[in-house]
Amino acid sequence: MRDSRETFVNHAFVTGYPIKHSRSPLIHGYWLRKFGLEGSYKAHEVKPEDFPAFMNALRDGSAGFCGGNVTIPHKEAAFRLADRLDEHAAELGAANTLWLEEGEIRATNTDGLGFVANLDERALGWDRISTAVVLGAGGASRAVIQAVRDRGIKTIHVVNRTEMRARELADRFGAAVRPHPMAALSEVMAGAGLFVNTTSLGMDGEPAPQIDFSPLSGEAVVTDIVYVPLKTPLLRQAEEQGFRIVDGLGMLLHQAVPGFEKWFGRRPLVDEQLRQIIINDMDAHA
Repeated sequence: MRDSRETFVNHAFVTGYPIKHSRSPLIHGYWLRKFGLEGSYKAHEVKPEDFPAFMNALRDGSAGFCGGNVTIPHKEAAFRLADRLDEHAAELGAANTLWLEEGEIRATNTDGLGFVANLDERALGWDRISTAVVLGAGGASRAVIQAVRDRGIKTIHVVNRTEMRARELADRFGAAVRPHPMAALSEVMAGAGLFVNTTSLGMDGEPAPQIDFSPLSGEAVVTDIVYVPLKTPLLRQAEEQGFRIVDGLGMLLHQAVPGFEKWFGRRPLVDEQLRQIIINDMDAHA
């Protein structure tokens, strides 16, 4: 942590392909203004074939950045090309946050931290459960499974159209993860205290199947990592059936906190003003 009296200017980035619709510059720009810090955080589009060269430029300083965020499709490449990984990125096989330290590119993955921080904020006590259900076994599910397991949840049922994909996650994350085909969804929901949608069902107005959430525990929380729309069809269904719901926007906001602290030396807070800024931007581009 830098001394608060120190004057410094750092420049950070978010890179992906495409990247122009990223809301990360709004998030970090808000915090830079909040702290009154000089510095910048900008979207920097990099094609997949150019990403190794970008990482080299980041490492040798010629890119002009102290670090940044990595999103689709570069997370696995960032994992491979970073010099040093922490335990989160190493197990996930993907990195979303990079920073320079002692001439090396260090890497972590903050998606899981963002996921549980969002639940802690919006559904305090959610983790007093023994069983969770995760719908989907794609790349987005990895950080969720890791974070839920690390919070101490003993049984995590992963349900996916292709059961083999779910089995691969059980191999990666250990005995807490139980793989299942879609036909088993209702059965494994019985008594579960957390339901997480990690698929794209309902994103951007796409239709979503009807799900009967009644097998869940009466105190269960239903959450979705999709945040456009803010209240997805699955969340709307769960709410209508009387369950607590948590939207996915907070995951985006909270996952950004550790990176900002690495690059700019201050630990920011996710507050309602920031949340409203992002919601307003979502409404403007609806």
